[in-house]
Amino acid sequence: MTLAGYLNSQFSLAQNLDFVVRMLVACACGAVIGLERSRRFKEAGVRTHIIVCCAAAMMMIISKYGFADLTGPDGSSFPGIRGADSARIAAQVVSGISFLCAGVIFKNSGTIKGLTTAAGIWMTAGIGLSIGAGMFVVGICATVIVFGLQLIMHRYAVGADSYGGSRLQFTVERGHNFNAALDKQIEDWDARVTESSITRNRDGTDNYDVIVRRKSELTYAEFKSFVDGREDVVSASTNPLHGYGSQT
Repeated sequence: MTLAGYLNSQFSLAQNLDFVVRMLVACACGAVIGLERSRRFKEAGVRTHIIVCCAAAMMMIISKYGFADLTGPDGSSFPGIRGADSARIAAQVVSGISFLCAGVIFKNSGTIKGLTTAAGIWMTAGIGLSIGAGMFVVGICATVIVFGLQLIMHRYAVGADSYGGSRLQFTVERGHNFNAALDKQIEDWDARVTESSITRNRDGTDNYDVIVRRKSELTYAEFKSFVDGREDVVSASTNPLHGYGSQT
């Protein structure tokens, strides 16, 4: 039997094409939801939503059609599988891999990292299920979709997924107009505050802890230019938040 004949022995070319189209449509729907979440600077961005939606569509296809080779043309079951639940172990993979995914997600200094990696692991489990079920076209196409998606969106980030994050920390003397100056500077930087906190000290100073995001990462020169011109700043520091949000 030729390779084409083997691939068409379980599903026809039209059926395999239908499966691939379903996954592509799921990717488009996930991208729409992810873009809206990304514009609101939520942790799960476009890539994470696309991968999860595509993985869910693939696993649904496997659930519906992945056991077609266990029955004959007349609908009868093959000997040796009567009374057996063929989907039982596959179902446990979907839930069991979620615990592994949870292990790569962690929160650090107000940022959440590993969401896209966790979604990729879940997607990889689905690809393994499809190959194990003999749905080679579905598994290979899903691999190409996710691999291509990761390459493209690492180079051309969409929406707020491309924004860099910076953590700004200041110790400021009270009684000065630091709030107004900082607000104006953030506006001039074309940045957006995603988190902020102010702590008052007993020595008459205030601690500012601010996380900002913008399309290009805030440079040290820009930060230094703002700090150098202010006499009320006792100390200041800035740190880039690499991998901010879901893009790791």
